[in-house]
Amino acid sequence: MAEVVLAVDVGGTKTAAALAGRDDIPLATRVAPSRAADGPDAVIATITDLATSLLDAADAETGERTVLSGVGIGTAGVVDARAGTIVSSTDTFADWPGTDVSARVHARLADRLIEGAVVAVQNDVDAHAAGEYRHGAAAGASSALIVAVGTGIGAGVIVDGRPLRGAHHVGGELAHLPIRGADHLRCPCGRIGHLEAIGAGIGLHWHYLSLGGDPAVSDSRAVAAAATAGDERARQAIADSAAAVGRALAGAASLLDPERIVVTGGVPRIGEAWWDPMLAAYRAEAIDALQTTPILPGALGDDAPLRGAAASAWRN
Repeated sequence: MAEVVLAVDVGGTKTAAALAGRDDIPLATRVAPSRAADGPDAVIATITDLATSLLDAADAETGERTVLSGVGIGTAGVVDARAGTIVSSTDTFADWPGTDVSARVHARLADRLIEGAVVAVQNDVDAHAAGEYRHGAAAGASSALIVAVGTGIGAGVIVDGRPLRGAHHVGGELAHLPIRGADHLRCPCGRIGHLEAIGAGIGLHWHYLSLGGDPAVSDSRAVAAAATAGDERARQAIADSAAAVGRALAGAASLLDPERIVVTGGVPRIGEAWWDPMLAAYRAEAIDALQTTPILPGALGDDAPLRGAAASAWRN
């Protein structure tokens, strides 16, 4: 087999792992429950079990022992990318802060790594951003802001090919920007009025209920379905949630002035009912010089974090 790296995307619910070649394209992908609530040992075991499964399958296919040129991991949580350790995380991941992901994965896969191979660890949205920057909607730009709007909100900033990490490892983070229109909602971080409290999928649902929406509508997907069926409160909730994201992008653009903005994740897949008010809010708030900044949908879908993780493995 040609040179390969292992790319891993660790989420709160599931972990995906793939072998990837020099072009960062996944050659084979496997998925398993992350077991985040069971603690670091379970999460690390999920990663390395998936890796072993992929490598054994490659061995069987080629008749040779497959070794890794490196490992790239994107994971939920605030990550010290230089050390490969978890700085902080939500309660979804039990005892995740302080985990030395790089060292622990390296130790468990040592017999499958070439000499000098590195286990590179970064935040999952930074990996997603790297994928879109190298191969997707932000390819060719000198700088980009990539925002993932799903159950939560994450963002990554890339300038001249390098991610903006920040002094506290949260560079580019938009989720906890105070935002107009969210004053009645509590963010998962515990504070009132942040973007994630209204702009994320869970926030969209909370906002719908705050408008007097049907309690039987259980999540953001159900809100989108209700809007399609004619529920005016659902339509309003989607428009308000999307507008909050648009205002946040306008503020971020004023600070960062990226050449391109890419918006990805499950919530934007709602379609025009989300995109139109998001773009309208951006245009209403952005200064004249930023009116022409392209705002594009992500191009890689679920492959983006794996391709970004693979790229970090090759780079290191």
